Amino acid sequence: MTSAPHLLTEDRPDFEHVLDEALRIALDGVEAQRADDRAPGAPLNAEQLRTMALAAAESISARAAEEYEAYRRVRADSREAVRESARARDSRAFSYAAMGVADRAGSGAGFLAVLAVLTPLLAGAAALIFLLIGYALQAVSPEPGIAAPLRTAGWFFAAVTAASIVLGGIGLLITALRDGSTAIRDAPDSLPPEVAGARDAWQRALLDRGLLPFLDDALAGRAVVPPPAAPTTGPRMPHLGYTRPDFSSPQHPSRGTAHRRPPM
Repeated sequence: MTSAPHLLTEDRPDFEHVLDEALRIALDGVEAQRADDRAPGAPLNAEQLRTMALAAAESISARAAEEYEAYRRVRADSREAVRESARARDSRAFSYAAMGVADRAGSGAGFLAVLAVLTPLLAGAAALIFLLIGYALQAVSPEPGIAAPLRTAGWFFAAVTAASIVLGGIGLLITALRDGSTAIRDAPDSLPPEVAGARDAWQRALLDRGLLPFLDDALAGRAVVPPPAAPTTGPRMPHLGYTRPDFSSPQHPSRGTAHRRPPM
């Protein structure tokens, strides 16, 4: 059997949502058993069951590994298609602006797009020309009077170039944020049909084959949960003149030597 895919952080909310549904179903069954006086003692409460299930999330998710792998694959393919579409759309928009295409710009938006593209190009070229000539004339002795104004104009156009690049970057960022608001990760209620179907199939398998059997075993005392971290795994505290008494049962004698009786 192939190893189960690791549960991604972005899918933890889905796991916890299905866990809440499983807890409701399992505890409703316990209440029904109590009503018939068939409940064998006091069961675990919802918080204890939830803690146990979260601790065993990886092993529970492995019971629906096939559906989860299919869901991740379909989701990744869908996201890649969305990114490719966005890149193609942005590339076409840039090309139209650079070529001065403004067929649909009845209110002047096309002119602004062309201006946004041409401004850094023209201002950068002007800055380069003026600065080269201005600093070249600075080497002439005596320096011509036009050299300083040329350098000033060059730095002005350099500032215009930088400002237009910054503004263009802000515009691209706003566009990316606006497009990202429709991405499937940020809008789970508007998933593509194939992604939504794979997600539902995974959640059903997680509920039926993973969480409900685990909770049934936990209520019956048969659940296998990863043990909590034992205090002996870390560095042991040094003895400071007091030894804690050993409360281990006779079947499990203490492994320490602090309580060994000295030889007579």
